[in-house]
Amino acid sequence: MNNHPLGPDDLSAFMRAHGISGEILHLHTPTPTVEMAAQAVGTLPECIAKSILFLVDEQPVLAVCGGTSYVDRRAIASLYNVGRKRVRLASPEVVLAASGYEVGAMPPFGHRQPLATLLDPGMLDHPLIYAGGGAENALLQIDPREILRATGARLVSLQNVSEPENGTN
Repeated sequence: MNNHPLGPDDLSAFMRAHGISGEILHLHTPTPTVEMAAQAVGTLPECIAKSILFLVDEQPVLAVCGGTSYVDRRAIASLYNVGRKRVRLASPEVVLAASGYEVGAMPPFGHRQPLATLLDPGMLDHPLIYAGGGAENALLQIDPREILRATGARLVSLQNVSEPENGTN
């Protein structure tokens, strides 16, 4: 499998090929955290989408949720009818292998392989959100309904404010 990372140009080509509306913003500063990303584009942290890859019994599942919330693994476990311990955060190596993108730059679509995608319905409360744009200094500005359409995501309430996942993608 090719482990050379994909980037903003690959994401842009995917969007053109699939008729996905959105804009990749190339920033002058890296955006490794939700707060830094929000500041870079002048928006609220809840308008920053995190794309976090989990493994459910070794099958990759992408969770897309607002930057200020934590993903509740119990919600994913319940959806897949498995115990919570069978849902774990993917390692950076697995993220790169499955998606083609490095942790911190992963967009919600345009991956090396199709990924089962879960979208928190709270993301639809915003007319525009910002997601990983394929590089640490690129963000995707997009209507969250386009993410839903492009990925065929399942709408699942993923938020948990009490238990953070061990790491971020």
